[in-house]
This record gives sequence, structure tokens and C-alpha cells, in this order.
Amino acid sequence: MSRRLQLTALPGLPLVKPGDELLPLILDAVQGAGTQLVDGDLLVIAQKIISKSEGRYVDLDEVTAGDEARRLALEVDKDPRLVELILQQSHEVVRQRPGVLIVEHKLGYVHANAGIDRSNIDGGGDTVLLLPEDPDGSARRLRQRIADELAVDVAVIINDSAGRAWREGAIGFALGTAGFEPVLDLVGKIDLSGRPMEVTSVAVADELAAAASYLMGQADEGVPVVLISGAELAPSTAGSASLVRDRAADLFR
Repeated sequence: MSRRLQLTALPGLPLVKPGDELLPLILDAVQGAGTQLVDGDLLVIAQKIISKSEGRYVDLDEVTAGDEARRLALEVDKDPRLVELILQQSHEVVRQRPGVLIVEHKLGYVHANAGIDRSNIDGGGDTVLLLPEDPDGSARRLRQRIADELAVDVAVIINDSAGRAWREGAIGFALGTAGFEPVLDLVGKIDLSGRPMEVTSVAVADELAAAASYLMGQADEGVPVVLISGAELAPSTAGSASLVRDRAADLFR
């Protein structure tokens, strides 16, 4: 039997402001797309509108750069105030060169500039937007609200985009998840040749986040939510931590 995956970009979401309730906006967009949420659906939501609704703005004029930030800013040719903020959001600097600062975010994943963004945000040139403080928690709360108000079991991904060590170009990845198993362990499964798999696992959440990101776009498309139907996800209370590779197994550190 053939399998089918359907992705629907939800149109018409307004620009999100701090304190906005996202669920009514998303439900209006679902209706505008001529569809409805049903059990087993997956909502993929751009982290930017989560961060905006949670008020994760910072005015760089209110940031004082320390000695380490000023030193590093000279190496990477960035605003020392921005570098200070990046350091505050990170455990350590992984790599740096002019124009690039790669860090391990406090949440565990490796990201350029700790995911701090200046594009497509309000507040002027010195205002930046941080990632959600707890992306898994944000995903769980939205999923629970949908269950409470609609009696529908929907999984949620909060996604972002990043580069990869071996490949050119940015790609979507799961920053937060709720309601399903983010990594599918295939160890012990039998392949087409009858051999048991020994090390294979599939980053299901990242694959779906990347597919949704293709519809969302990276510039002025203004499509921050994608509805995915037919994913047949394994239910789980696990969050996105299982997507972060253990430092001991990370060949790039």
C-alpha cells in the first residue's frame, strides 16, 4: 500500500506581537486553507512567531559588552553588544571566523549566533529576537490547548533553520517538539537483504521540519505555519533533547 504525506501552508496569519495568543490565529488560518485539524495531524510552527508572542525581544542599547565579548567581536566583525548577548545565551563558542560565530546554545544544540535574529522583526535596527526560552514547553502548551479546546490529538514542531557541517545552504530543523517520538530508532530492524540494522536512527522531527521549511521560505513569504497530514507519528512524551548528539560522539568538537 502506498503512503501519502500532505503539507499545507496556512495563509493569512497576521504579524505576531508580544502577548498575542497564537492558537486563534492558527485556527483562523486552518479555516482559511479550507481544512480542519484532525487526530494525527502535525503543526509545524516557525520559532520566530513563538518568540514574538513570548516577547523575546532585546534592545541592544540595553546590553553592555564585557571584555570577552569585545575581544571576540573584533575576531568575528560583529557588534560587541550582539556578541555579549550570544555569549549569554550559550554554553561555549564552538567555532569562529570573520562573519561567523558558532556556539552551543544553552538548550544544547549547536547554532550560529545562538539563533539570535535581526531579520523580519519589529523594533528597529538595534532590536534582536532570541529563541524561545523553552521550545519544548511552548510546543507542549500549544498542543494541550488544542486538545482542551478542540478535543483533537495534534503533534507540534517548532522549527528553525541552520547550516550543516557537510552541506551548503540552510535547512529546517526541529527546535522543539511535542506529542511524538522525534528520533526513530531502527537498530535491530531487518533491511531488504535480511540483515539487522546496527546503528541506524532517523531524525523524524528534523525531516518533517525541513519539509515544512521549504513551504515557509526564508525571506518575505510570510507563511510561518504548515499543517502536515499523514505522517503516522509514534506517540511519545519525549521532547527534542534526543535530537542533540552527545558531545562524546560529536566528531566536530
